[in-house]
Amino acid sequence: MYDRILLPIDLHEDSSWRKALPTVLECCKAFGSELHLLTIFPDLPTGMYRLHLPEDTESRLAHEAASGLDAFVAEHIPEGLSVFKHLETGSVYHRILEMAERIGVDLIVMASHRPEMSDYLVGPNAARVVRHAKISVLVVR
Repeated sequence: MYDRILLPIDLHEDSSWRKALPTVLECCKAFGSELHLLTIFPDLPTGMYRLHLPEDTESRLAHEAASGLDAFVAEHIPEGLSVFKHLETGSVYHRILEMAERIGVDLIVMASHRPEMSDYLVGPNAARVVRHAKISVLVVR
């Protein structure tokens, strides 16, 4: 039913994957799906702000994200599962939608919001992905 499943994760916010990961793993096992993990780090500021950052800031952020993704897979993804790691920079929901289309995923699985939010609405990135995705999106509360 699902050949490729995309799970966007924030490596610094475990609420972005803590509840969604077990769901994704079960789906991958049940359908023999590939798991595509995506982490997105923010764009660096432009203009005068950039002058105050070390020249290698962008490459250090990319290296840190890649190392974090490797550690995440080693700690949380069982052996034998087909896993692909993706790093992107920019707007979270735009990158999720672009990645889903680029690699041809059948399903996007996301956590709904951070638990410290005072309301019970779907988080802003998940809501945008649900609204604009051309494929199924499973939001795990």
